[in-house]
Amino acid sequence: MRLLLVFTLSCLLSTSGQAQDSLRLSRRQADSLFIKNNLLLLAGRFRIEAGQAQIIQASLYDNPTVSLELSAYNTEQHRVLDAGRQGQKIISVQQLLYTAGKRNKRVALAQESARLNDYEFADLLRSLRFELRSRFFDLYFQQETLARYDRQIATLQGTVTAFEQQYDKNNVSLRELLRLKALLFQLNNDRLEIRLRQTENQQFLRTLLSVDQPILPVVNEVQLQQYRFPNQPVDSLRNRALRHRPDVLANQSLTRQSELNYNLQKALAVPDLRVGGTYDQAGSYVPNYLGVSVSMDLPFLNRNQGAIKAARSQIDYQKQIQNQKAVQVGNEVIAALQKVQEVERTVQSVESRFSDQFELLNQGLFANFQKRNISLLEFIDLIETYNESTRELNRLKADRISAYEELNYVVGEELFN
Repeated sequence: MRLLLVFTLSCLLSTSGQAQDSLRLSRRQADSLFIKNNLLLLAGRFRIEAGQAQIIQASLYDNPTVSLELSAYNTEQHRVLDAGRQGQKIISVQQLLYTAGKRNKRVALAQESARLNDYEFADLLRSLRFELRSRFFDLYFQQETLARYDRQIATLQGTVTAFEQQYDKNNVSLRELLRLKALLFQLNNDRLEIRLRQTENQQFLRTLLSVDQPILPVVNEVQLQQYRFPNQPVDSLRNRALRHRPDVLANQSLTRQSELNYNLQKALAVPDLRVGGTYDQAGSYVPNYLGVSVSMDLPFLNRNQGAIKAARSQIDYQKQIQNQKAVQVGNEVIAALQKVQEVERTVQSVESRFSDQFELLNQGLFANFQKRNISLLEFIDLIETYNESTRELNRLKADRISAYEELNYVVGEELFN
């Protein structure tokens, strides 16, 4: 029953993968489609536009205030709303004038806030691109492993069918037949596990690229050879990360914003001026009175002391966060380089002809077993060793690319093109 379930799930997964035409993509094509289609990036662009609009808003002057007062009832002339020549009306206009450069300080703060949006967008792009490439190459090497499994399962299925015929003729034992069927079951079970991981990677890639077609990664050896250990010292890579990583630049932007806000809060302690003009038709000491006014708050009780102190503390806080970020980035670069070194050392320890030799062994394996040149136990042991080595070798290759892409990620630059 369990064997039937495995075969059924495998067929369903295989059928669903073939229901639609696959979208064949190289890494560069996947990057381009990602930049064009990813919905999170599209949303981030709108946020950048909103930040630019805030700069425009901060640069605008306040609108003037106009007030009109009319006579509600003339008790002498018994007129309602008497605003004519014999009546009364007062018109006044006031304009708020900022002092201490408040407007320019608000504009500078809005500009830095917009710059932070740019850095956060770049950091989102960096994170999603790392996820895209890791999944892309992981899917590619899963396909390589799966292709070998498919060939071996097809051949083994033929061998099992031949053994069933021989069993019916009493030429082989039931124990041998069941052992081969158990091996076939294990191969299908391993294949199903790989297919399920493929499905997960397909889901992430389709979401990142905003497509509904299965993704078929196209990779060549030249592209894989571009991932080489950098010949730059650790300090150089760390300095590049501190200069170019968008999350580092975002922290620096937050520190600048806190400093700009501190300057603004100090400026807010200086009272603004309100200037205006008044026309009074008949209510002043002379008819048709024209006057000017200037007013300001007296900074006796509220001198914005609390906001200034809070802004000063925010500067100290952001500087500590910025220092902590620099330490974190340096350690991330060191760790990423160590990962690359370890995975390269492991890859180099595997002989270049290792995979080819195993493939040659696998090609003659079934023929030698059918000719009884090797025993059943030797055959099963070699099949399991071949499959395990194939799976682990492709996983190692995927881990190698992932380690290099992680180094790209922590440095914040494209080190391998």
